[in-house]
Amino acid sequence: MELKRMSFKHKNNKIAYYAKNFLRQLIPSVIFQKKYASKIKDLKYYDEKEIFERVNFYNKLVEENPIEGGKIISELKINENSKVYYFDFYEFGRYFKSSLKGHFLFGDITHIPEVPSLTKSRPISDTNQNSVVMNFDKVRHFIFIKKDKPYDQKLDKMIWRGKVYVPHRIKFLEMHHDNPLCNIARVNKNDLNSAWLGDRLTISEHLNYKFILAIEGIDVASNLKWVMSSNSVAVMPKPKYETWFMESKLIPDYHYISIKEDYSDLEERLKYFIAHPKKAKAIIKNAHDYIVQFQDKRKEDLISLLVLKKYFEKTNQM
Repeated sequence: MELKRMSFKHKNNKIAYYAKNFLRQLIPSVIFQKKYASKIKDLKYYDEKEIFERVNFYNKLVEENPIEGGKIISELKINENSKVYYFDFYEFGRYFKSSLKGHFLFGDITHIPEVPSLTKSRPISDTNQNSVVMNFDKVRHFIFIKKDKPYDQKLDKMIWRGKVYVPHRIKFLEMHHDNPLCNIARVNKNDLNSAWLGDRLTISEHLNYKFILAIEGIDVASNLKWVMSSNSVAVMPKPKYETWFMESKLIPDYHYISIKEDYSDLEERLKYFIAHPKKAKAIIKNAHDYIVQFQDKRKEDLISLLVLKKYFEKTNQM
């Protein structure tokens, strides 16, 4: 029972998440559409420049063009493989007319679509404006640590557990599985080296280490948010993908410990920060400061509504 309690200690409550979202389906959306104007008025409580900088980061559409194809909001259905994406869209989509249309790309998206589409993730690029980012799958991705032990009380090693099937994760384990400064292992069973297989660890067990690897999988590293909110330091190469967390705005060796894309300098970087704890603690502080902007739910809701509003405006539907 204690192990089970620890495994959920730092995670979002999925039972409450699903209960709340299924209950939302019972309330006619017309009620929320009448509340739309009052929700937008929340803008007066915040710095408009800051709000619209984020809105325009997530939604980079500039030109107004009629939407081609797509799906009407009222046609969206709860699908077993994408229900959290449906719920996270509906939380804000219900404030708009159900006759509006959109292109909905649910899942780990690593390409830039040909038409403006709502998505969780996109490649970091100067030409990714057709990828309009929403905070999808937040029950899994947006986890923040509320209580952690001090950095000085943690082990001078790096920890990681995750599924390994993409080439760059395979390469990382090939290079560093036996590194004495690392405790890294895969948790999925496949035909890869059986010596790489390790037990799943709770977030609490990860937090015993000063350094936590945040390596991208199909798209972003799903652990990056909680790592940056902890008293451990995220270790990773420069990210290739971004989500609501705005990974492209993270500064190497300021918000996280940066390692080369080929992972060749990992040991050197870990040894450096073990020998310079003040610099590691400075990164932790900077990471905590970055996290703060996502912790005001009222503001996050407002930004989500404004991102959708801009999407429907730029597709000539409002």
